[in-house]
Amino acid sequence: MDTILGVGSRVRHADFGDGVVINLKSVSYTITFVQHGTKVIKLNTPLEIIEAVELDTDFVSLFDVEQSLTKILQKWLDASATIPLGDKWKGGKIILKPGRSDLSSKEMTIDSFFHKIVMTRDRLRVLEQRINASKLDDEEKINIQQYITKIYGSMTSFNLLFKNNEDYFVGEKSSGEVA
Repeated sequence: MDTILGVGSRVRHADFGDGVVINLKSVSYTITFVQHGTKVIKLNTPLEIIEAVELDTDFVSLFDVEQSLTKILQKWLDASATIPLGDKWKGGKIILKPGRSDLSSKEMTIDSFFHKIVMTRDRLRVLEQRINASKLDDEEKINIQQYITKIYGSMTSFNLLFKNNEDYFVGEKSSGEVA
């Protein structure tokens, strides 16, 4: 096929049937087929054109919109990016053993524990963003921010679980400077 189809073009594929082009890349189309869902199809794959839509050089595809929305939601809502656990901890568990012999131990996978720590960190970041965007005066914002910084400082003990240093909790700097 020599014609490059635009987003919205209706096509028929020999194996997948009727579909609509929802994204275009330099080597492939993303097509949603009625019977087979979304598939990535190489540009040189033979397709019967049911209805061609002209290629627009300045278009935003559904895929681009979804990617942008995902990034926005991760930034502003309670959604978080995947933060990797250090390799040496994968598959491990935490055992909490009470000081009394008549009580049983509690076990938890390190993965579950780590996820809870990351969620706590992400919620603190959202809280910071909301405080900074609030109508509180600057002095109140600084006072609340100091508490959050101290919470981060208390959480630095968990940094050993993170795979990447840039994901670490950072509290107050030793020079008295706030992180």
